[in-house]
Amino acid sequence: MRPDLSVDLGFLRLKNPVVAASGTFGYGREYSPIINPNLLGGLVVKGISLHPKPGNPPPRIVETPSGMLNAIGLANVGVEVFLEEKLPWLRGLDTTIIVNIYGHRLKEYGAIASALRGVDGVDALEVNISCPNVEKGGIAFGTDPLSAARVTELVLEHTDKPVIVKLTPNVTDITEIAKAVESAGAHALSLINTLTGMTIDVESRRPRLANKWGGLSGPAIRPVALYMVYRVVRSVTIPVMGIGGILEARDALEFLIAGAKAVQVGTANFVDPRATLKIVEGIREYLSRHGLGSVEELIGTLEE
Repeated sequence: MRPDLSVDLGFLRLKNPVVAASGTFGYGREYSPIINPNLLGGLVVKGISLHPKPGNPPPRIVETPSGMLNAIGLANVGVEVFLEEKLPWLRGLDTTIIVNIYGHRLKEYGAIASALRGVDGVDALEVNISCPNVEKGGIAFGTDPLSAARVTELVLEHTDKPVIVKLTPNVTDITEIAKAVESAGAHALSLINTLTGMTIDVESRRPRLANKWGGLSGPAIRPVALYMVYRVVRSVTIPVMGIGGILEARDALEFLIAGAKAVQVGTANFVDPRATLKIVEGIREYLSRHGLGSVEELIGTLEE
């Protein structure tokens, strides 16, 4: 008998715990010639803003040891075009669709959430709070518990969808942000977003990214991500989705054993476009080998 890979997030049931992460899977259709997205637990679409955004000038992706830096700048088509041109195809999928949203002002988060209210084909919102708040001098929403809570409350006021808040690791204590967001009413958390980093071309003595710095992702950040997921799982009662440097099934299993209810796979999609499906099969094989009937039997089983 094949193990049951489905996971219950309380507000959503995923067919398996492997989800394609925002910003690495486009709007889903881009990967459809290579993999069957219906075999995934879900996918998070590229971050959506209120209006179209071209992003930063190139170069905006640089490889680093065991990872990569990106300064894409959250380029996207905007919520109106997403609804008109991207969502119709997504509606035809048999998997969970999560829309990542972001803004640089509080009201932008509310406006995007309102635009997605009642929309068929959107199962949940993932709120990116790593963005700079231009009304507060550029400090990221997610680095201050009060700002993080206010964004969460505002989105909840304007949506009928479950709300997952994506936490930034660029803070002193991520559990304080997690608890603030939970208190504000978030249904779940996803973590971590990228770590801030930079790299320099020593010959030209210039930053290798046009933006000077960017977000570090890939296996280099996995131990940090795992530690933060471990701590947050023990600080809140809402479900946690683990993100950060997951390349293969063993990586995903670490997060599940630590207590994450699901995982998101990001940078690995650039290395191997079929990575997500290989991770699903690897988890299934592990469960069978260890005589476990379901992935739920594995989650949170870390022996301490």
